[in-house]
Amino acid sequence: MTQQTSLSEIARIFDAELQDPSAGDDLGPRYNVAPTQPLTVVVQRDEGRFVEVHRWGLVPAWADGVTNSGRLINARAETVATSPVFGPSFKRRRCIVPSDGFYEWRRKGRQRRPYLIRSRAQQPMAFAGVWAPWRDSATGNWLLSAAVVTTSANATVGQLHDRMPVILKADALPLWLDPFIQEPMLLADMLRPASDELLALHPVSPRVNSPHNEGPELVLPWAEPVQPELFPTGP
Repeated sequence: MTQQTSLSEIARIFDAELQDPSAGDDLGPRYNVAPTQPLTVVVQRDEGRFVEVHRWGLVPAWADGVTNSGRLINARAETVATSPVFGPSFKRRRCIVPSDGFYEWRRKGRQRRPYLIRSRAQQPMAFAGVWAPWRDSATGNWLLSAAVVTTSANATVGQLHDRMPVILKADALPLWLDPFIQEPMLLADMLRPASDELLALHPVSPRVNSPHNEGPELVLPWAEPVQPELFPTGP
């Protein structure tokens, strides 16, 4: 996914405060956020609503370590409430994952071609997320981690994949973040595919296939280079 918008702007958009004003100093605009990397989230705490930086890949409080967190980047909307991994967080530790876009791939033969999916309004989207605190018993240090809640794809994303992030509507944000709201049916009703008109997509460079690649060029529309003819015909 991409998180190009600054933490201070995210705080303004989502009416939140920066929990640690220096937390994002080393992040900057990010165009290729990968599992286990830092992830910007918005959470509701007793003291207020805050923008924080978590690890992408949920580490449950009872986990022995962080080894498997890279596989826990997404929580399925259909099972998030009953999952032993995600259920406790769904009940009282829900968050927003702001994102300017996300990637999916279309298979063509043996190749997988990446596409960027973004809001037509080109504004940050509010993905539904869940988070958890984990304490390292060896060091005593705390780690905050998060996962994105996914649902079935709408028609736009369905051209590429059968799943997509849950994109919360503006009027659902206070309810989703409120830890005192724990009614499963009310929460589940928010976990629907976004409308087909919300999103647009375009092909991007295959450089996004590597998490080591970064930069604004990754989100630009990309046309596959034309291969020259090996044996050009004469006039």
